[in-house]
Amino acid sequence: MTVLARLERRSDLPTRELPVKWVIVMDRDLPRGLQANAAACLAASVGRAVPAILGPGGADASGQAHAGLPWTGCTVLAAPGAIVRRIRDEAAADGALVVTDMAAIAQRTNVYDDYLAELSRTGGEDLAYYAVSLLGPRETVERLTGRLPLLR
Repeated sequence: MTVLARLERRSDLPTRELPVKWVIVMDRDLPRGLQANAAACLAASVGRAVPAILGPGGADASGQAHAGLPWTGCTVLAAPGAIVRRIRDEAAADGALVVTDMAAIAQRTNVYDDYLAELSRTGGEDLAYYAVSLLGPRETVERLTGRLPLLR
């Protein structure tokens, strides 16, 4: 049984003590706007794939409501495009991880159906990746990404 199959919300622990880890590995050479877009899209994708990572919302002292955030935290790391690709391919082969990715073609199209059509015609080594998100057992995620620096 994978860690995600029995994901227990542990919002009472520091993220470093959780049995799961969530990272996004970003192509360090992308312009900041494309990096921000890729991170936002991957976060939405992970939230849909694993809704249990979102904590409950809360109210501030004045009563204003605030939406829930991921109790797991999310670290954004930087790597050259070739390393993003290697990590994505290795992670995709590991059944214990939830892997979502941002292929370069996703940011070249303005119509989602066009993206899906181009994706269906492109594959393997022809796909370039701007970013990849990994969520899963801490040891596995750290083995794949442990030496990468934070995106700054």
